[in-house]
Amino acid sequence: MALIVQKYGGTSVGSIERIHRVADRVEQAVKEGNKVIVVLSAMSGETDRLMKLAHDVAALPDERELDMLLSTGERVTIALLAMVLRGRGLDARSFTGRQVGIMTDSAHTRARITRVAAERIREALTRGVIPVVAGFQGINEHSDVTTLGRGGSDLTAVALAGALKADRCVIFTDVDGVYTADPNIVPSARRINRIAYEEMLEMASLGAKVLQSRSVEFAAKYNVPLEVNSSFKEGKGTLVKREDADMEAVAVSGITGDRNQAKITLVGVPDRPGIAARLLGPIAKANILVDMIIQNVSHESLTDFSFTIPRVDVKKAMPIIEETAKDIGAKSVSVTEAIAKVSLVGVGMRSHSGVAAKMFDVLSHEGVNIMMISTSEIKISCVIDEKYMELAMRALHAAFGLDQTPVGK
Repeated sequence: MALIVQKYGGTSVGSIERIHRVADRVEQAVKEGNKVIVVLSAMSGETDRLMKLAHDVAALPDERELDMLLSTGERVTIALLAMVLRGRGLDARSFTGRQVGIMTDSAHTRARITRVAAERIREALTRGVIPVVAGFQGINEHSDVTTLGRGGSDLTAVALAGALKADRCVIFTDVDGVYTADPNIVPSARRINRIAYEEMLEMASLGAKVLQSRSVEFAAKYNVPLEVNSSFKEGKGTLVKREDADMEAVAVSGITGDRNQAKITLVGVPDRPGIAARLLGPIAKANILVDMIIQNVSHESLTDFSFTIPRVDVKKAMPIIEETAKDIGAKSVSVTEAIAKVSLVGVGMRSHSGVAAKMFDVLSHEGVNIMMISTSEIKISCVIDEKYMELAMRALHAAFGLDQTPVGK
């Protein structure tokens, strides 16, 4: 008997008919002799609807209250699925993040899990109950409701699988796996059969929307067997696992594009020790993620300092940045939102040279100017004008042979 965690995204539970289809899969897994834990997202579009309501009443909604509001979406779907399963004679019970014992820090709207108690889940499984758990949510040490950020239901599922030592965690979504690029942008993109945790983590953090990056990080840390599959058709998906030797045979495994970027530039920053810390410290305290950072060569003891943040955080970040810029004596602050980040990812980069040079050559040939560059052992990212993102992705996908090379086995 295997313990399986099944997570279903918003499109998978977007209607009563689709909730019945989820119940079909859960019922089948139980009939095959498995113990099943189900984690659900809110119905597709529901979180956006709730977010709009919040912004209709406040330009910058209080984040504690926003979490209280957003956490209601998942409660609807877990109750409905539990009702459907009970109607079929299966003993199912719905549980919120609080009831499951998902403890987090107090960073509202993007909280991090600190501990998973899961005692009620263990008790339920012992009694033969199917736990249906609300994804995306937990509580902090003050018992305030917190949410785990966009895609947080993936993290809930992986965290439960890790805490309960599940045999498998299956993320059911509207696609049948992880692709070499977004098929909506690159029609020749191919499904990846196997991908390393590191590659998947990079792809998720760089714009691939199949899995939340923190869920992949958690899966790698606790070695949770993770599978991405379609809730709408049968067949194998993508297995996310530890790296093996075969994975290095291909230099580039995937290409991502991310439009959710904004570039902040401070002009005329005093070039002295400690300035970068003074600039970025207040942004970090506001729980705003900084990605790429570039500091130009100093001229007359002044320099220009640029960095990228998520575009959705610009309104929140700008008052902080402008105040800090004034304090340190910077001449001006500018924001560029019409940018995108295009990235190559692959563990094979460790053993293949010339990947960066080829990427730059391809972009140059297409007339795409590079604004910023960031690299790691297994990825290369370039910030470019947003209007060229799709062109760049298609050109790079073809240049690196991703429409021809078998991806995994």
